[in-house]
Amino acid sequence: MSAMEWFEAPEYWLSRLVLQRALAVVYLVAFVSAALQFRALIGERGLTPVPDFLRRVPFRASPSLFHLHYSDRFFAAVAWAGAALSAAVALGAADRVPLAVSMLMWALLWALYLSIVNVGQTWYAFGWESLLLEAGFLAVFLGNGDVAPPMPVLLLMRWLLFRVEFGAGLIKWRGDSCWRDLTCLYYHHETQPMPGPLSWFFHHLPKPLHRMEVAANHVTQLVLPFLLFAPQPAATVAALAMIVTQLWLVASGNFSWLNWITVVLALSAVDASPLSGSREYGQVPPWFVAAVIGVTALVVVLSWWPARNLVSRRQEMNRSFNPLHLVNTYGAFGSVTRLRHEVVIEGTDEEHVTEDTRWREYEFKGKPGDVRRLPRQYAPYHLRLDWLMWFAAISPSYAAPWFTRLLRKLLENDPDTLRLLRVNPFPTTPPVHVRARLYRYRFTTWRELRATGAWWDREPVGPYGRTVSRRDAAP
Repeated sequence: MSAMEWFEAPEYWLSRLVLQRALAVVYLVAFVSAALQFRALIGERGLTPVPDFLRRVPFRASPSLFHLHYSDRFFAAVAWAGAALSAAVALGAADRVPLAVSMLMWALLWALYLSIVNVGQTWYAFGWESLLLEAGFLAVFLGNGDVAPPMPVLLLMRWLLFRVEFGAGLIKWRGDSCWRDLTCLYYHHETQPMPGPLSWFFHHLPKPLHRMEVAANHVTQLVLPFLLFAPQPAATVAALAMIVTQLWLVASGNFSWLNWITVVLALSAVDASPLSGSREYGQVPPWFVAAVIGVTALVVVLSWWPARNLVSRRQEMNRSFNPLHLVNTYGAFGSVTRLRHEVVIEGTDEEHVTEDTRWREYEFKGKPGDVRRLPRQYAPYHLRLDWLMWFAAISPSYAAPWFTRLLRKLLENDPDTLRLLRVNPFPTTPPVHVRARLYRYRFTTWRELRATGAWWDREPVGPYGRTVSRRDAAP
């Protein structure tokens, strides 16, 4: 028996390879998303500018390169550099360099994205941001083709997956009663933040099947996570069941890269050796063993806080306990909304507003608007403004820091803001007045779809805030 048998897991070589390449692709999507959207959201003239944030928050509370310097040009350079490095790693560059260089590449990806998340404010306050950072940090210590996959790090990946799945299961069971009576999916596909092209069809599945889906979800999230630490092949079976469940969620809606990175983490428990065989590796460097042992001890210590949260009756979702986003707590949809409301933004080029004023709608890329437009598939790409518009419809106070500024940007025909939208009804001359209205949306029935060609039916609820005019649009 090899003295390092407890450390090395050569039978997981293929799982590690696929896991690392797929994780690099998720990083790529995240960096490109940041590069293409930041100017309108957090840029120097954005809705919540980074420079304002940096003046309020010290480095120790939110570590980031941008505390050293911020400009939109520098942010773009960081984001595109991260995208380029992610693409290189996804194509196998980290396996063609020495182990130490490979680890440095992964560490740089983590540090660059941490710098973005830590100044991203509400636009980056999602669980999948911390999940990507935590998974990316662990990937630093997964090694490359020079060494066998280290079993301690594979177990840390499984512990992360356990917290994602079990945390989500507990928050549901402790939360909305519809999870316990198996009726949440009567509403979820219609009221989720950003439906996808198949969500209408999922919503109209028979109710008994919806109840079976919820029951299967409870098994997947509350039972199977414990099998991740069982001997093979039990761990592989549990991981594959989780992967199937996540792909079902991918088909039913747009959840950014949450589902995809969960699939990636599940690969840490998949033993593909019956199909791929094992590989021979040279002696593992002592410094690498020491680094893995050190990070394992660090995660064990930091696990106290999320573990305590899991057993608490006041369980929190998607919380980071440290500014480095290491060893976080996760969870999703502890409650399910029964009705869908949407904020619809309209403008007019008429100088004086009367009852006969013609208002024209702005169309967003992902969130529901035009009732005849089938929802699109955007995930794993993350439309940050569209997602926050869903929260804005639920709670105007949530959107208060940035919503009025958004309306003012539309009055200016601000090009960065308009790039986040699908349709600008005022392509040549900015509107004179902009307002927001709240609508109640619901999926049409099969009969209504055939008769009208509309996927949604909507009815007005009332005004959403006050009308903003060009004359008072100055910040």
